[in-house]
Amino acid sequence: MGLNDTPAANRIHIGFFGRRNAGKSSLVNAVTGQETAIVSPAKGTTTDPVSKAMELLPLGPVLIIDTPGIDDEGALGGLRVRRAKQVLNKSDVAVLVVDAAAGGLEKADEELVAAFRARQVPFIIAYNKCDLDGVPAGEEAETANEIRVSAVTGHNIALLKERIGVLARTEETKFHIVADLVHAGDFVVLVTPIDKAAPKGRLILPQQQTIRDILEADAAAIVVKEFELRETLEHLGKRPALVITDSQVFAKVSADTPPEIPLTSFSILFARYKGFLAQAVRGITALDRVGDGGSILIAEGCTHHRQCDDIGSVKLPRWIKQYTGKNPEFVFTSGGEFPEDLSPYDMILHCGACMLSEREMRYRQECAASQRIPFTNYGVAIAQMQGILKRSLAVFPPILAELEEQRYAERT
Repeated sequence: MGLNDTPAANRIHIGFFGRRNAGKSSLVNAVTGQETAIVSPAKGTTTDPVSKAMELLPLGPVLIIDTPGIDDEGALGGLRVRRAKQVLNKSDVAVLVVDAAAGGLEKADEELVAAFRARQVPFIIAYNKCDLDGVPAGEEAETANEIRVSAVTGHNIALLKERIGVLARTEETKFHIVADLVHAGDFVVLVTPIDKAAPKGRLILPQQQTIRDILEADAAAIVVKEFELRETLEHLGKRPALVITDSQVFAKVSADTPPEIPLTSFSILFARYKGFLAQAVRGITALDRVGDGGSILIAEGCTHHRQCDDIGSVKLPRWIKQYTGKNPEFVFTSGGEFPEDLSPYDMILHCGACMLSEREMRYRQECAASQRIPFTNYGVAIAQMQGILKRSLAVFPPILAELEEQRYAERT
Protein backbone atom coordinates (compact mmCIF):
# COMPACT_ATOMS: atom_id res chain seq x y z
CA MET A 1 0.00 0.00 0.00
CA GLY A 2 1.55 3.32 -1.06
CA LEU A 3 1.69 6.54 0.90
CA ASN A 4 -1.32 8.04 -0.84
CA ASP A 5 -3.30 4.86 -0.20
CA THR A 6 -2.66 4.79 3.55
CA PRO A 7 -6.08 4.96 5.23
CA ALA A 8 -6.74 8.04 7.37
CA ALA A 9 -7.30 5.77 10.37
CA ASN A 10 -3.69 4.55 10.10
CA ARG A 11 -2.16 8.03 9.90
CA ILE A 12 -0.94 10.15 12.80
CA HIS A 13 -3.49 12.95 13.21
CA ILE A 14 -2.09 16.45 13.78
CA GLY A 15 -4.69 19.08 14.66
CA PHE A 16 -4.13 22.85 14.40
CA PHE A 17 -6.22 24.78 16.93
CA GLY A 18 -6.57 28.38 18.06
CA ARG A 19 -8.62 31.54 17.99
CA ARG A 20 -9.97 33.13 14.81
CA ASN A 21 -7.39 35.03 12.78
CA ALA A 22 -4.43 33.54 14.63
CA GLY A 23 -3.12 32.30 11.29
CA LYS A 24 -3.96 28.61 11.64
CA SER A 25 -4.75 28.15 7.95
CA SER A 26 -1.63 30.05 6.85
CA LEU A 27 0.48 27.90 9.14
CA VAL A 28 -1.14 24.70 7.84
CA ASN A 29 -0.30 25.81 4.31
CA ALA A 30 3.27 26.53 5.33
CA VAL A 31 3.68 23.14 7.01
CA THR A 32 2.14 21.20 4.12
CA GLY A 33 3.84 23.31 1.46
CA GLN A 34 0.51 23.58 -0.36
CA GLU A 35 -2.56 25.81 -0.45
CA THR A 36 -4.45 23.31 1.69
CA ALA A 37 -6.67 25.82 3.51
CA ILE A 38 -8.32 29.06 2.40
CA VAL A 39 -6.59 32.11 3.87
CA SER A 40 -8.31 35.45 4.46
CA PRO A 41 -7.92 38.39 6.87
CA ALA A 42 -11.61 38.01 7.71
CA LYS A 43 -12.36 36.21 10.97
CA GLY A 44 -13.96 32.79 10.75
CA THR A 45 -12.82 31.91 7.22
CA THR A 46 -12.39 28.25 8.20
CA THR A 47 -15.92 27.02 8.82
CA ASP A 48 -15.29 23.26 8.82
CA PRO A 49 -12.22 21.14 9.59
CA VAL A 50 -9.98 20.83 6.52
CA SER A 51 -7.75 17.74 6.25
CA LYS A 52 -4.62 17.14 4.22
CA ALA A 53 -2.90 13.76 3.94
CA MET A 54 0.85 14.06 3.55
CA GLU A 55 4.22 12.64 4.64
CA LEU A 56 5.97 14.31 7.54
CA LEU A 57 9.46 12.95 8.17
CA PRO A 58 10.40 11.06 10.25
CA LEU A 59 6.79 10.12 11.06
CA GLY A 60 5.66 9.03 7.59
CA PRO A 61 1.98 9.30 6.62
CA VAL A 62 0.10 11.91 8.66
CA LEU A 63 -3.20 13.77 8.47
CA ILE A 64 -2.97 17.53 9.03
CA ILE A 65 -6.28 19.04 10.19
CA ASP A 66 -7.08 22.77 10.18
CA THR A 67 -9.96 23.66 12.53
CA PRO A 68 -12.40 26.55 12.91
CA GLY A 69 -11.63 29.25 15.49
CA ILE A 70 -12.28 28.07 19.00
CA ASP A 71 -13.63 31.53 19.93
CA ASP A 72 -16.29 31.65 17.20
CA GLU A 73 -19.59 33.25 18.21
CA GLY A 74 -23.32 32.88 17.66
CA ALA A 75 -25.38 29.79 16.93
CA LEU A 76 -23.44 28.92 13.76
CA GLY A 77 -20.16 29.71 15.49
CA GLY A 78 -21.10 27.30 18.26
CA LEU A 79 -21.47 24.53 15.71
CA ARG A 80 -18.04 25.36 14.33
CA VAL A 81 -16.49 25.24 17.81
CA ARG A 82 -18.13 21.85 18.33
CA ARG A 83 -16.53 20.59 15.10
CA ALA A 84 -13.14 21.84 16.28
CA LYS A 85 -13.51 20.00 19.61
CA GLN A 86 -14.43 16.82 17.74
CA VAL A 87 -11.08 17.03 15.93
CA LEU A 88 -9.33 17.12 19.31
CA ASN A 89 -10.87 13.72 20.12
CA LYS A 90 -8.86 12.13 17.32
CA SER A 91 -5.68 14.24 17.38
CA ASP A 92 -2.43 12.47 18.27
CA VAL A 93 -0.63 15.83 18.40
CA ALA A 94 -2.09 19.32 18.80
CA VAL A 95 -0.60 22.60 17.59
CA LEU A 96 -2.02 25.66 19.36
CA VAL A 97 -1.57 28.64 17.04
CA VAL A 98 -1.38 32.00 18.84
CA ASP A 99 -1.21 35.45 17.21
CA ALA A 100 2.13 36.78 18.47
CA ALA A 101 1.16 40.30 17.42
CA ALA A 102 -1.91 40.22 19.67
CA GLY A 103 -0.06 39.37 22.89
CA GLY A 104 0.03 36.19 24.91
CA LEU A 105 -2.44 33.44 25.61
CA GLU A 106 -6.05 34.45 26.11
CA LYS A 107 -8.80 32.58 27.95
CA ALA A 108 -9.79 30.51 24.89
CA ASP A 109 -6.15 29.47 24.39
CA GLU A 110 -5.74 28.51 28.04
CA GLU A 111 -8.92 26.43 27.87
CA LEU A 112 -7.47 24.59 24.87
CA VAL A 113 -4.24 23.88 26.75
CA ALA A 114 -6.30 22.50 29.64
CA ALA A 115 -8.23 20.31 27.18
CA PHE A 116 -4.98 19.01 25.65
CA ARG A 117 -3.70 18.05 29.08
CA ALA A 118 -6.99 16.51 30.19
CA ARG A 119 -7.01 14.28 27.08
CA GLN A 120 -3.27 13.63 27.36
CA VAL A 121 -2.67 14.96 23.84
CA PRO A 122 0.96 16.09 23.29
CA PHE A 123 0.95 19.73 22.16
CA ILE A 124 3.13 22.61 21.06
CA ILE A 125 2.28 26.32 21.12
CA ALA A 126 3.22 28.12 17.90
CA TYR A 127 3.39 31.91 18.19
CA ASN A 128 2.64 32.94 14.62
CA LYS A 129 3.19 36.26 12.81
CA CYS A 130 6.57 36.85 14.49
CA ASP A 131 7.64 38.65 11.29
CA LEU A 132 5.32 41.61 11.92
CA ASP A 133 6.60 44.96 13.17
CA GLY A 134 6.19 45.41 16.89
CA VAL A 135 6.49 41.73 17.75
CA PRO A 136 9.43 41.31 20.16
CA ALA A 137 12.25 39.06 19.03
CA GLY A 138 13.06 35.90 20.95
CA GLU A 139 15.06 32.72 20.80
CA GLU A 140 13.43 29.31 21.23
CA ALA A 141 14.93 26.46 23.20
CA GLU A 142 14.87 23.18 21.30
CA THR A 143 13.27 21.33 24.20
CA ALA A 144 10.48 23.86 24.88
CA ASN A 145 6.89 23.24 23.83
CA GLU A 146 6.67 26.83 22.55
CA ILE A 147 8.04 28.13 19.27
CA ARG A 148 7.94 31.42 17.37
CA VAL A 149 7.09 31.01 13.68
CA SER A 150 6.07 32.96 10.62
CA ALA A 151 3.82 31.38 8.03
CA VAL A 152 4.70 34.27 5.70
CA THR A 153 8.51 34.15 5.81
CA GLY A 154 8.84 30.46 6.69
CA HIS A 155 10.74 31.24 9.89
CA ASN A 156 11.06 28.12 12.06
CA ILE A 157 8.60 26.08 9.95
CA ALA A 158 11.17 23.30 9.56
CA LEU A 159 11.81 23.38 13.31
CA LEU A 160 8.05 23.21 13.99
CA LYS A 161 7.86 20.04 11.88
CA GLU A 162 10.75 18.55 13.84
CA ARG A 163 9.06 19.39 17.15
CA ILE A 164 5.81 17.78 15.97
CA GLY A 165 7.77 14.70 14.96
CA VAL A 166 9.28 14.45 18.45
CA LEU A 167 5.87 14.75 20.11
CA ALA A 168 4.02 12.28 17.90
CA ARG A 169 3.95 8.64 18.84
CA THR A 170 5.94 6.58 16.33
CA GLU A 171 5.67 3.10 17.84
CA GLU A 172 3.63 0.48 16.03
CA THR A 173 0.23 -0.38 17.47
CA LYS A 174 0.35 -3.22 19.98
CA PHE A 175 -2.70 -4.79 18.36
CA HIS A 176 -2.85 -7.02 15.29
CA ILE A 177 -5.62 -7.75 12.81
CA VAL A 178 -4.84 -11.44 12.27
CA ALA A 179 -1.09 -11.92 11.85
CA ASP A 180 -0.59 -13.24 15.38
CA LEU A 181 -3.28 -15.91 14.84
CA VAL A 182 -1.61 -17.61 11.87
CA HIS A 183 1.80 -18.99 10.97
CA ALA A 184 3.90 -18.96 7.82
CA GLY A 185 2.48 -21.39 5.27
CA ASP A 186 -1.06 -21.35 6.72
CA PHE A 187 -4.20 -20.91 4.63
CA VAL A 188 -6.85 -18.40 5.69
CA VAL A 189 -10.24 -18.32 3.95
CA LEU A 190 -11.98 -14.96 3.73
CA VAL A 191 -15.71 -14.88 3.01
CA THR A 192 -16.66 -11.60 1.32
CA PRO A 193 -20.22 -11.21 0.02
CA ILE A 194 -20.54 -9.18 -3.17
CA ASP A 195 -23.93 -7.48 -3.01
CA LYS A 196 -25.46 -4.05 -3.60
CA ALA A 197 -23.68 -2.65 -0.54
CA ALA A 198 -20.23 -3.74 -1.77
CA PRO A 199 -18.16 -0.92 -3.34
CA LYS A 200 -17.92 -1.12 -7.11
CA GLY A 201 -14.69 -2.66 -8.34
CA ARG A 202 -12.95 -3.18 -4.99
CA LEU A 203 -13.09 -4.82 -1.59
CA ILE A 204 -14.00 -2.86 1.52
CA LEU A 205 -11.16 -1.55 3.70
CA PRO A 206 -11.27 -4.23 6.46
CA GLN A 207 -11.00 -6.96 3.83
CA GLN A 208 -8.08 -5.23 2.10
CA GLN A 209 -6.21 -4.69 5.36
CA THR A 210 -6.81 -8.25 6.55
CA ILE A 211 -5.45 -9.69 3.30
CA ARG A 212 -2.36 -7.50 3.64
CA ASP A 213 -1.87 -8.63 7.25
CA ILE A 214 -2.12 -12.30 6.24
CA LEU A 215 0.42 -11.86 3.45
CA GLU A 216 2.84 -10.10 5.78
CA ALA A 217 2.62 -13.16 8.06
CA ASP A 218 3.76 -15.27 5.06
CA ALA A 219 0.39 -17.05 5.00
CA ALA A 220 -2.00 -17.45 2.05
CA ALA A 221 -5.38 -15.72 1.72
CA ILE A 222 -8.16 -17.42 -0.22
CA VAL A 223 -11.11 -15.11 -0.93
CA VAL A 224 -14.55 -16.55 -1.71
CA LYS A 225 -18.19 -15.52 -1.69
CA GLU A 226 -20.48 -17.10 0.89
CA PHE A 227 -22.02 -19.56 -1.59
CA GLU A 228 -18.57 -20.85 -2.61
CA LEU A 229 -17.28 -21.60 0.89
CA ARG A 230 -18.46 -25.18 1.37
CA GLU A 231 -17.05 -26.39 -1.96
CA THR A 232 -13.81 -24.48 -1.40
CA LEU A 233 -13.25 -26.13 1.97
CA GLU A 234 -13.95 -29.55 0.47
CA HIS A 235 -11.38 -29.09 -2.30
CA LEU A 236 -8.59 -27.27 -0.48
CA GLY A 237 -6.74 -30.45 0.43
CA LYS A 238 -5.55 -28.76 3.61
CA ARG A 239 -7.49 -27.50 6.61
CA PRO A 240 -7.36 -23.70 6.83
CA ALA A 241 -5.99 -22.15 9.99
CA LEU A 242 -8.96 -19.79 10.14
CA VAL A 243 -12.13 -18.73 8.34
CA ILE A 244 -12.97 -15.02 8.52
CA THR A 245 -16.38 -13.84 7.38
CA ASP A 246 -18.39 -10.72 6.88
CA SER A 247 -20.74 -10.62 9.87
CA GLN A 248 -23.82 -10.30 7.67
CA VAL A 249 -23.46 -13.95 6.59
CA PHE A 250 -22.23 -15.28 9.93
CA ALA A 251 -25.00 -17.89 10.27
CA LYS A 252 -24.51 -19.43 6.83
CA VAL A 253 -20.73 -19.44 7.09
CA SER A 254 -20.89 -21.06 10.54
CA ALA A 255 -23.17 -23.79 9.17
CA ASP A 256 -20.81 -24.42 6.22
CA THR A 257 -17.60 -24.42 8.26
CA PRO A 258 -16.79 -27.67 10.10
CA PRO A 259 -16.59 -27.16 13.89
CA GLU A 260 -12.90 -28.09 14.01
CA ILE A 261 -12.03 -25.07 11.82
CA PRO A 262 -11.71 -21.79 13.79
CA LEU A 263 -14.16 -19.10 12.70
CA THR A 264 -14.50 -15.40 13.41
CA SER A 265 -15.51 -12.19 11.60
CA PHE A 266 -13.85 -9.09 10.19
CA SER A 267 -15.81 -6.94 12.65
CA ILE A 268 -14.62 -8.92 15.66
CA LEU A 269 -11.02 -8.84 14.42
CA PHE A 270 -11.20 -5.07 14.00
CA ALA A 271 -12.74 -4.61 17.45
CA ARG A 272 -9.59 -6.28 18.79
CA TYR A 273 -7.33 -4.32 16.41
CA LYS A 274 -8.83 -1.05 17.66
CA GLY A 275 -8.50 -2.19 21.26
CA PHE A 276 -12.11 -2.61 22.36
CA LEU A 277 -12.98 -6.28 21.90
CA ALA A 278 -12.99 -7.05 25.64
CA GLN A 279 -15.29 -4.08 26.26
CA ALA A 280 -17.53 -5.16 23.36
CA VAL A 281 -17.87 -8.67 24.78
CA ARG A 282 -18.68 -7.32 28.25
CA GLY A 283 -21.26 -4.97 26.77
CA ILE A 284 -23.16 -7.58 24.75
CA THR A 285 -25.12 -8.82 27.78
CA ALA A 286 -27.01 -5.52 27.74
CA LEU A 287 -28.80 -6.75 24.62
CA ASP A 288 -30.74 -9.23 26.77
CA ARG A 289 -31.95 -6.38 29.00
CA VAL A 290 -33.27 -4.08 26.29
CA GLY A 291 -37.00 -3.50 26.62
CA ASP A 292 -39.82 -1.85 24.72
CA GLY A 293 -39.12 1.85 24.38
CA GLY A 294 -35.45 1.42 25.20
CA SER A 295 -32.89 3.31 23.16
CA ILE A 296 -29.91 1.89 21.25
CA LEU A 297 -27.26 4.08 19.62
CA ILE A 298 -25.88 2.53 16.42
CA ALA A 299 -22.62 4.29 15.52
CA GLU A 300 -20.65 3.91 12.31
CA GLY A 301 -17.21 5.35 11.68
CA CYS A 302 -17.73 5.88 7.95
CA THR A 303 -20.26 7.92 5.99
CA HIS A 304 -21.14 5.55 3.15
CA HIS A 305 -24.39 5.88 1.25
CA ARG A 306 -26.99 3.75 3.03
CA GLN A 307 -28.59 1.05 0.88
CA CYS A 308 -32.16 -0.23 1.12
CA ASP A 309 -30.96 -3.17 3.23
CA ASP A 310 -28.13 -1.40 5.03
CA ILE A 311 -26.61 -3.40 7.88
CA GLY A 312 -26.48 -0.56 10.40
CA SER A 313 -29.81 1.13 9.84
CA VAL A 314 -31.92 -1.79 8.57
CA LYS A 315 -30.56 -5.27 9.25
CA LEU A 316 -29.29 -4.79 12.80
CA PRO A 317 -32.52 -3.15 14.07
CA ARG A 318 -34.52 -5.96 12.46
CA TRP A 319 -32.33 -8.69 13.95
CA ILE A 320 -32.37 -7.05 17.39
CA LYS A 321 -36.17 -6.89 17.42
CA GLN A 322 -36.37 -10.54 16.38
CA TYR A 323 -33.81 -11.62 18.98
CA THR A 324 -35.18 -9.65 21.93
CA GLY A 325 -38.87 -9.77 21.05
CA LYS A 326 -38.92 -6.08 22.05
CA ASN A 327 -39.40 -2.84 20.16
CA PRO A 328 -36.62 -0.44 21.18
CA GLU A 329 -35.87 2.87 19.49
CA PHE A 330 -32.72 3.29 17.40
CA VAL A 331 -30.56 6.38 16.96
CA PHE A 332 -27.92 6.47 14.21
CA THR A 333 -24.65 8.40 13.92
CA SER A 334 -21.88 8.17 11.34
CA GLY A 335 -18.44 9.54 10.59
CA GLY A 336 -17.04 11.92 13.20
CA GLU A 337 -20.39 12.44 14.89
CA PHE A 338 -20.63 10.90 18.36
CA PRO A 339 -22.77 12.27 21.22
CA GLU A 340 -20.97 13.60 24.28
CA ASP A 341 -24.01 12.83 26.44
CA LEU A 342 -24.74 9.11 26.22
CA SER A 343 -27.25 8.99 29.08
CA PRO A 344 -30.30 8.65 26.76
CA TYR A 345 -29.06 5.25 25.52
CA ASP A 346 -29.33 1.80 27.05
CA MET A 347 -26.40 0.55 24.99
CA ILE A 348 -24.10 1.47 22.09
CA LEU A 349 -23.61 -0.74 19.06
CA HIS A 350 -20.49 0.31 17.12
CA CYS A 351 -19.08 -0.84 13.80
CA GLY A 352 -15.60 -2.34 13.54
CA ALA A 353 -14.17 1.21 13.33
CA CYS A 354 -11.85 0.59 10.37
CA MET A 355 -12.19 4.28 9.41
CA LEU A 356 -11.45 5.66 12.89
CA SER A 357 -8.07 6.17 14.51
CA GLU A 358 -7.07 4.35 17.68
CA ARG A 359 -7.26 7.60 19.68
CA GLU A 360 -10.77 8.43 18.47
CA MET A 361 -11.98 4.93 19.31
CA ARG A 362 -10.35 5.18 22.74
CA TYR A 363 -12.21 8.46 23.31
CA ARG A 364 -15.53 6.82 22.43
CA GLN A 365 -14.79 3.85 24.67
CA GLU A 366 -13.90 6.12 27.56
CA CYS A 367 -17.06 8.18 27.06
CA ALA A 368 -19.16 5.03 27.32
CA ALA A 369 -17.20 3.64 30.27
CA SER A 370 -17.28 6.89 32.26
CA GLN A 371 -21.05 7.16 31.74
CA ARG A 372 -21.55 3.43 32.40
CA ILE A 373 -23.23 2.76 29.06
CA PRO A 374 -22.69 -0.78 27.69
CA PHE A 375 -20.59 -0.66 24.51
CA THR A 376 -20.42 -3.48 21.96
CA ASN A 377 -19.95 -3.88 18.23
CA TYR A 378 -21.64 -5.26 15.13
CA GLY A 379 -19.75 -8.54 14.89
CA VAL A 380 -20.11 -9.42 18.57
CA ALA A 381 -23.83 -8.57 18.52
CA ILE A 382 -24.53 -10.58 15.37
CA ALA A 383 -22.61 -13.58 16.69
CA GLN A 384 -24.59 -13.39 19.93
CA MET A 385 -27.91 -13.21 18.10
CA GLN A 386 -26.90 -16.13 15.86
CA GLY A 387 -25.89 -18.24 18.86
CA ILE A 388 -22.24 -18.51 17.74
CA LEU A 389 -20.49 -15.96 19.94
CA LYS A 390 -18.47 -18.58 21.85
CA ARG A 391 -17.29 -20.12 18.59
CA SER A 392 -16.32 -16.75 17.11
CA LEU A 393 -14.26 -15.90 20.22
CA ALA A 394 -12.50 -19.27 20.55
CA VAL A 395 -9.44 -17.86 18.78
CA PHE A 396 -9.09 -15.40 21.69
CA PRO A 397 -8.96 -17.66 24.80
CA PRO A 398 -8.60 -14.82 27.39
CA ILE A 399 -11.63 -12.99 25.95
CA LEU A 400 -13.67 -16.19 25.84
CA ALA A 401 -12.71 -17.00 29.44
CA GLU A 402 -13.86 -13.55 30.55
CA LEU A 403 -17.18 -14.07 28.78
CA GLU A 404 -17.67 -17.42 30.52
CA GLU A 405 -16.85 -15.89 33.92
CA GLN A 406 -19.28 -13.04 33.30
CA ARG A 407 -22.11 -15.38 32.35
CA TYR A 408 -21.41 -17.62 35.35
CA ALA A 409 -21.54 -14.58 37.66
CA GLU A 410 -24.87 -13.52 36.16
CA ARG A 411 -26.35 -17.02 36.68
CA THR A 412 -25.25 -17.15 40.31
